[in-house]
Amino acid sequence: MSCFPCCTSQQKLNRKSLKKSIKEYREEKNLASFANISFKTDGENKRFITEEIAKFGKGNITSKVFSYRELCVATQNFHPSNMIGEGGFGRVYKGHLKATNQVVAVKQLDRNGFQGNREFLVEVLILSLLHHPNLVNLVGYCAEGEQRILVYEYMANGSLEDHLLELTPDTKPLDWQTRMKIAEGAAKGLEYLHEEADPPVIYRDFKASNILLDENFNPKLSDFGLAKLGPTGDRTHVSTRVMGTYGYCAPEYASTGQLTTKSDVYSFGVVFLEMITGRRVIDYSKPSQEQNLVIWAQPLLRDRRKFVQMADPVLEENYPVKGLYQALAVAAMCLQEEADTRPLISDVVTAIEFLARKKVEVDEPLSTKVTPPQSGDISREHNKSNDCDNNDHNNKDNHNDNEYNNNNNDDEKKEKEKDKKDEDDDDDDDDDGINKKL
Repeated sequence: MSCFPCCTSQQKLNRKSLKKSIKEYREEKNLASFANISFKTDGENKRFITEEIAKFGKGNITSKVFSYRELCVATQNFHPSNMIGEGGFGRVYKGHLKATNQVVAVKQLDRNGFQGNREFLVEVLILSLLHHPNLVNLVGYCAEGEQRILVYEYMANGSLEDHLLELTPDTKPLDWQTRMKIAEGAAKGLEYLHEEADPPVIYRDFKASNILLDENFNPKLSDFGLAKLGPTGDRTHVSTRVMGTYGYCAPEYASTGQLTTKSDVYSFGVVFLEMITGRRVIDYSKPSQEQNLVIWAQPLLRDRRKFVQMADPVLEENYPVKGLYQALAVAAMCLQEEADTRPLISDVVTAIEFLARKKVEVDEPLSTKVTPPQSGDISREHNKSNDCDNNDHNNKDNHNDNEYNNNNNDDEKKEKEKDKKDEDDDDDDDDDGINKKL
């Protein structure tokens, strides 16, 4: 899909430059050198990273290069009180850049962690060359000495995981519409990587902790250290060692190492199921048969009558029932065992856009359904009042009133039958619509 207004001509030039650079890079067989960065001395490392960024980026890298001293000042020497998170790359600190009066998130590489120079370089390149409202903005980086530090825009509401899976007593649960809005934005971020970037980029680490939220709960994908360039030409996949987070990896990737954009679609399905159910993908605190979210959900997804059992309890039934059914249908399609049977991420975006835009009034939450007074009930109350005020009416008038009420009741019965038929037809139309979109 090409419906992103933010894709400016400059971004198109960047993508063309990226494609050309990759081709030249492969011809020179320099991609293999990524793995050898860690064997160089500190001085060589710094020069190597600078040269690689300059060569690979072809002058399109606009991210600022920070000195280690600047970032020490911004984070008060990486004081523990400023730490706002920790991941595979390292710890993340809140900082303030005095020169630009900007609040930022500063991610410092853990030299004993799982990710290193290769992941650092990949993230700098991808976030410098690709830009979208649903990708986090890279402000700059530091590659001074042994330091590998990334500087991002600050996201006020932390990660989706903070608001979904690690609720504190003072954290307000996400409502249904906010969840659909977050799912829509995250899917659009993947869509941009898969279908707008050239060559396509496979994210490979889609999970709740990597979806950051701004002050308005708009989502942005972060942590691109494990991203891979997707297959081009006649190739159907890229082969690579299995990386990522247990539970989120697609089965074909986990078993064979063959990676495609459909691998990201599976991971999206896992996170979307987490958003619907409020359950972690792997939770050892639950009974053994419920510890794996996907395995627990599979039999329930086959029985429409059990769909409501899968809704997050903290929603307290404040969700549109038809919306729940349709959201679970989207998740089930993404979680298909065979990669070829999963939808494209653009189809997923279309379906979730429908769910995010849908007004709750169309299908009210279970807890707010109230039967409105019917026209026949109002007529009966009105006639009862008239009888009290006109006790001197003769039997003939009373007979006429009864006949009038009986006619009203017959009309009411017919009207209810018609409304029920229309409602059933609407339900069928909605289900057909969501299926067609997938």
